[in-house]
Amino acid sequence: MNDNIVLIGFMGTGKTAVGRRLAKELGKKFIDTDKEVEKATGLTVAQVFAKYGETRFRSEEALVIRKVVEETNCVIAAGGGVVLRRENVELLRSAGVVICLTADPAVIHERVKRRNNRPLLKKDKSLKRIEELLRERNGLYQVADYYLDTTHASVEELVQQIIDYLRQGGGQNDQSTP
Repeated sequence: MNDNIVLIGFMGTGKTAVGRRLAKELGKKFIDTDKEVEKATGLTVAQVFAKYGETRFRSEEALVIRKVVEETNCVIAAGGGVVLRRENVELLRSAGVVICLTADPAVIHERVKRRNNRPLLKKDKSLKRIEELLRERNGLYQVADYYLDTTHASVEELVQQIIDYLRQGGGQNDQSTP
């Protein structure tokens, strides 16, 4: 295992915000896999979904994952659906400590409902749709070494919790329960 920190979790749980701040605090490079897909394709994530569909996006995402796991000294914010492919999960787990960010579905709804860059919510941004997607992915996020609920915590608090976890020796495949 190398020294990367990988953040996974459903959309709207704070992976990008926490990841950026965590990378800055730890002096690590920050990598957002969605941004890497955008660089590779020359299209936004929403445009890839609209033009080619989810299957193509997931293929591009898998290619990005193969590349980013070769990096060291990084904080990697993985897209919310990265767990849909087992090989992505295995690669990310080999790249470093995996931390899953979670949040209450109603809070996720509040965080994402005003944004138009969530392709899986393009037609329906309702709480019901978010709960449906969470049910579909039930169990898929249960691959992390550590779990953090972002529902009521600030980015600063979450970053500090991650740093404390790492300082206590976390990430040695301890599989703390969500």
